[in-house]
Amino acid sequence: MGAYVGIDLHRRRSVAVCLDETGQRLWWRRFENTPLTMAEVISEAGPDPEVVLEATWGWYWAADVITEAGGRVHLAHPLGVKGFDNRRVKNDLRDATLLADLLRMGSLPESWIPPHSTRELRELVRYRHKLSQLRTGLKNQVHAVLGKEGVIPHLVELWGPAGDQFLDDTQLADAYQYRVGSLRELIGIYEREIKLVDGRIHRQLKDDRGYRAIQQLNGVGRVHGAALVAEIGDVTRFRSPKHLCSWAGLTPRLRESDTTTHSGSITKQGSRLVRWTAVEAISSRHGGAPIRDHYQRVAERRGTNIGRVAAARKLLTLVFYGLRDGEIRCLGETR
Repeated sequence: MGAYVGIDLHRRRSVAVCLDETGQRLWWRRFENTPLTMAEVISEAGPDPEVVLEATWGWYWAADVITEAGGRVHLAHPLGVKGFDNRRVKNDLRDATLLADLLRMGSLPESWIPPHSTRELRELVRYRHKLSQLRTGLKNQVHAVLGKEGVIPHLVELWGPAGDQFLDDTQLADAYQYRVGSLRELIGIYEREIKLVDGRIHRQLKDDRGYRAIQQLNGVGRVHGAALVAEIGDVTRFRSPKHLCSWAGLTPRLRESDTTTHSGSITKQGSRLVRWTAVEAISSRHGGAPIRDHYQRVAERRGTNIGRVAAARKLLTLVFYGLRDGEIRCLGETR
């Protein structure tokens, strides 16, 4: 057996610990975060070392360097590692040792390492989501400024041609007028950037069968479809739709002891963007057929919030089959 290397990765400096197959520490190093020094540390562990680092800040470059240096990378799930951490003393050396020891014993909770293409797609999708959030914040500021002057827009949608005309015609005090004008310019900048990102994402996904298939689902268009494809990645790593829903944090917590079993709220331990996308996709029309009936049955018994979560779980189940098979059979052939 080769060596086991645990790396506690940080922004500027990291710590590496090398263990043998019996758990004895062979050496440890504190080193500057550069590709050259990282490769030197891995080569010092000998041929084909098993290397583990946490899915934390900037792990992409480190995983690539380790692979090129001949190491086999394992990505530790931060939440899973915390379950093993009951130490009174915590420092970088002990963190790296814990990672290496968990890997050696076969007890490491691992995360999936996506390929380069998926990482790049995720970067675009997450950036698009962040731009959208910032744009929403600017729009909310416009409503807040109008409210200070007692102006309540009579329009349902303020961000179209009619809304532009309404804002042009609205007279406010000088400071408020300036702020609204500045916010409108910033909103326009964000709109242009979002359109550019949307174009890049669609060009990357236009030939993806799964991407086209899941857009048949009511409420899942290009934006939501891209978010689901990017965040889920290789859907075959999940054995079933239930495993996908569990990974996304849409399944209830379970607490069992002796004859007592308690099912609580959903775990919310997974991709926040996938959960948001799934719930957002069914919010307006509750997913359409065949999801709407499921939503109504649950909502009548448990309330609308739980109904939305149940419908989102049903939608994610259909997404699983769409990404796996390139079609969703209950909806007919892919357009």
